[in-house]
Amino acid sequence: MSVTVTGDVIALSGTCLVEDAEPLLVALQADPRRSVDVTGATRLHLAVVQLLLAARPTLIGVPDDPILRDRLLPLLLQVNS
Repeated sequence: MSVTVTGDVIALSGTCLVEDAEPLLVALQADPRRSVDVTGATRLHLAVVQLLLAARPTLIGVPDDPILRDRLLPLLLQVNS
């Protein structure tokens, strides 16, 4: 599973598929104050991206993937500001 919850942090790791949007949503609904750690993410399905854009959780970490790091993360952080 690409979505794991440890305390106040939801970690996204590896390739996050469309199936990962639901557990991410459930985790955010259970506690909207949870942060989302994107350090281990290598790919994000558009459904996961849309959820992050809509929910606006605090994002922590920087993914290694250049597309996520250089293109997507700045967009998500801008929206979260």
